[in-house]
Amino acid sequence: MSEELPKAYRGIDFLKVTEVRHWTDKTFSFRCERPASFRFRSGEFAMIGLENGDKPLLRAYSIASPNWAEDLEFYSIKVPDGPLTSKLQHMKVGDDVLLRPKATGTLVHDALIPGKRLLLFSTGTGIAPFASVIRDPETYDKFDEVILTQTCRELKELDYGKHLMEEIANDELLSEVVGDKLRYIGTTTREDSELTGRMTDWIRDGRFAEMTGAPMTAENDRVMICGSMAMLKDHKQLCLDAGMKEGANSEPGEFVIEKAFVD
Repeated sequence: MSEELPKAYRGIDFLKVTEVRHWTDKTFSFRCERPASFRFRSGEFAMIGLENGDKPLLRAYSIASPNWAEDLEFYSIKVPDGPLTSKLQHMKVGDDVLLRPKATGTLVHDALIPGKRLLLFSTGTGIAPFASVIRDPETYDKFDEVILTQTCRELKELDYGKHLMEEIANDELLSEVVGDKLRYIGTTTREDSELTGRMTDWIRDGRFAEMTGAPMTAENDRVMICGSMAMLKDHKQLCLDAGMKEGANSEPGEFVIEKAFVD
């Protein structure tokens, strides 16, 4: 941490990085210390970043760790010319990450009305908030079934999601809470794999209903969506076509989307 930082840094926490893992040449995750006073709901995002002269460089990042975790986990893309990610991807254990200690977001249980099945639709690093949601016991108190989908270009990009499932299965306490309620479906769009195609197409042509046992309906399903702008638009329209209403913290509905993005 620099000494005598400018006023723009006041109220910002400096956290030590404790772990960095590069999943592909385009994605990485890292863990850092969690301030004792920092509270968040699983699925929320926070502003994190790096020192940048007189003004900190901060961007919205979904918190991938559940709200009970002792550390904070983030999952990010690597953008060669991105103002933040071009620097963040080179972090090492012991480096400082900045955190503005206030979390917010719409991918939370409070923004959804009660339902039977929770559908989590993601593309790429949009899986990050759902890494938090699927490791929160409250999720399984509220829903009988949880289906997490992730669509990526190549198979290797699905490794983070697969790792999450293995982590849950190998955690004695969490595996007991989750039981057989959670399912992960990973598809690819560019590399041939066992499961190919965009999830929006799967919903339209019936493959989603066939694989999960039921079509998406406003009566039974609650939906969270996180990904690219185009993906959000397409999934939102499918939810509206199913008779769902978009929810918010102030007025819960059948589906919610996240509009915060990383460069």
